[in-house]
Amino acid sequence: MKTLYQKEQLKGENGIRLNKYISDCGVCSRRQADKLIEEGRVSVDGEQAVMGMQVMPSQDILVDGVRLKREEERIVLLYNKPVGVECTANRAVKDNIIDAVGYSKRIYPIGRLDKNSEGLILLTNDGELVNPMMKGCSCHEKEYHVAVNKPITTHFLEKMAGGIYLRELEKTTRPCKIFQTGNCTFQIILTQGLNRQIRRMCKECGYSVSSLKRVRVMNFQLGRLKVGEYRMANEQELRRLYELLK
Repeated sequence: MKTLYQKEQLKGENGIRLNKYISDCGVCSRRQADKLIEEGRVSVDGEQAVMGMQVMPSQDILVDGVRLKREEERIVLLYNKPVGVECTANRAVKDNIIDAVGYSKRIYPIGRLDKNSEGLILLTNDGELVNPMMKGCSCHEKEYHVAVNKPITTHFLEKMAGGIYLRELEKTTRPCKIFQTGNCTFQIILTQGLNRQIRRMCKECGYSVSSLKRVRVMNFQLGRLKVGEYRMANEQELRRLYELLK
């Protein structure tokens, strides 16, 4: 299987967009790369970069003074994030996920899992994965195990499943699958990723979340991965992922 880098080499001397190159180097997502460029933190051959420019890997490209080199190896990690870790690639932030994982090569998280939650999050250096996985219209599934502060009722389950208007975000959640697993616990499968969505949904129903663990992202399962540990995605998982993203 050819890497993204090898595929780009086959395109000849056309160059690629700067934000894509930064993403392919494992620095951040394309959207975050655009922000770095806008903030004047990127230079190309000694000149400040501008939005939308095309570059070649042979050029001297720096982010915050650090020279970039695109990694040929495609990296996708599954990480069991502990409570207290921030899902940011900004290493100036205390308890950031990059320092917590401690991987030897540049990677960044795909999406977020709030600081007070634990469970599965993916990290990668593959910029081609991030945009299709993060698109809200794609309806990719994410599964969670949740505990709340009081007994669950049928009314609560029906309201959660049907979609809830979140006043703080001025958005209505998509209908979802939800199953009671105990007196105060449930399993929920979402197809969108609004900010602190499950916590906000529960709040609108008069509940508060005691604990929240993500156990699945699309075809990736948390399984027996221990809190604070990571593993590489295997080829079977990656093949299935790319099938789902087509």
